[in-house]
Amino acid sequence: MTRKTLQIVVALVIIVLAIPPVNAGSTAFVNVNVVPMNIETIIAGQTVIVANGVIVSIGDVDVIPVPEEAEVVDGTDRYLMPGLTEMHAHVPDAAADDLDRIFTLFVANGVTTVRSMLGHRSHLRLRQEILGALVFRPRLIVSGPSLNGNSVTGAADAGRKVRAQHAAGYDFIKLHPGLSSDEFLAIAEVANELGMPFAGHVPVAVGVRGALRAGMATIDHLDGYLASLLPANHDTSGGYGGFFDVLLANEAITDKIAGIAAETARAGTWNVATESMFEHRVSRISPDELRNKPEMQYMPRATVRRWVATKERQLNERGFDAEVAARAIEIRRMTIYALHEAGAGLLLGSDAPQVFNVPGFSLHQELEYLVLAGLTPFEALRSGTSAAAAFLGINAGEVSVGRDADLVLLDANPLSDITNSHRIHGVMLRGAWYSAKDLEQRLLPLRSSTGE
Repeated sequence: MTRKTLQIVVALVIIVLAIPPVNAGSTAFVNVNVVPMNIETIIAGQTVIVANGVIVSIGDVDVIPVPEEAEVVDGTDRYLMPGLTEMHAHVPDAAADDLDRIFTLFVANGVTTVRSMLGHRSHLRLRQEILGALVFRPRLIVSGPSLNGNSVTGAADAGRKVRAQHAAGYDFIKLHPGLSSDEFLAIAEVANELGMPFAGHVPVAVGVRGALRAGMATIDHLDGYLASLLPANHDTSGGYGGFFDVLLANEAITDKIAGIAAETARAGTWNVATESMFEHRVSRISPDELRNKPEMQYMPRATVRRWVATKERQLNERGFDAEVAARAIEIRRMTIYALHEAGAGLLLGSDAPQVFNVPGFSLHQELEYLVLAGLTPFEALRSGTSAAAAFLGINAGEVSVGRDADLVLLDANPLSDITNSHRIHGVMLRGAWYSAKDLEQRLLPLRSSTGE
């Protein structure tokens, strides 16, 4: 770390620590429109009382009394919904310089739970520290270190690693590419025996149908779905498909989409599409346009330059064709909608921080992509609220009595226009209220620390 970088980090820490502590006691949202997310409705004119980090009362503003000691938040013409869950994030290790930046960006954007898909042993301690303290960090669900073609050496080793991660206390197993069929099946057998979910990439050696048969908990990035649409006589022995098979789009048979979606629903496997990650990489949007998006001001300039270089390499990849890439995007959106229509579970995730996916901001973009794929705003929001909470088994994801008070107050109705999801008036994190002013105070130092 350079002296300049160290000075910036120290200044950032000092500024954040100087922000006054928030009230973690009793809070009353008065005359607010409730977006409960367990049903598709808006309940107008409500008072919502939070105490000790839990929603304790909801009712008509003229009926529910406000405790004398409560902090009152005016909800007039505003909308109270559950906090969002980012189901595919890459969280650095607990000692990383950019950890606070990433967590701040998540929470300031209403992301109150994060499933980390880049396991590190330090995450086990970090997960517990977050749950046990009033800190400006989202709830953390953690994978173990990735199991992949480089980290696993045979089926026996695969099984041992699953048992070790289970014993260590990780929440699930993360899969990356390169696993053989035997290694994948060994992981699945041991994980299923232990009741430990396994998720991530689909090994080429088994394909989507093999992953479904094995009981994969989530398939991320729609990995393998486009390949499953290829003709039966397609040679899969070594052809180069490009980034998530983008180069094969013109060969896909879209009439097969409904069938694989139905198979996914029957298997009980959920999908985390990370469509924003894919489209940012392969769409016609230029690197310069992406570089100039407002949220890039919160990322180090060196990081943004790397993202630009990645996009440029993608566009110049051998065999890359913009028309074929556009067809791949169309097929992926059709697949998302077909999965939804078949009753297969969809979970909200954007793969942040990855190429042009700034933590928190990219999750709101992911919501927009789900709507573009054909979901209603409610259906898209459900994938990151009540559905995510049900999948993870956490006591959040709804605005209802007894649920944890991870909440977002919006200035406009997200069910009428999904872009309203980012019009954030404030965030409640485990019962602690952070107003728009509080959030801005925490974001300001990030804008001043984006140098080299």
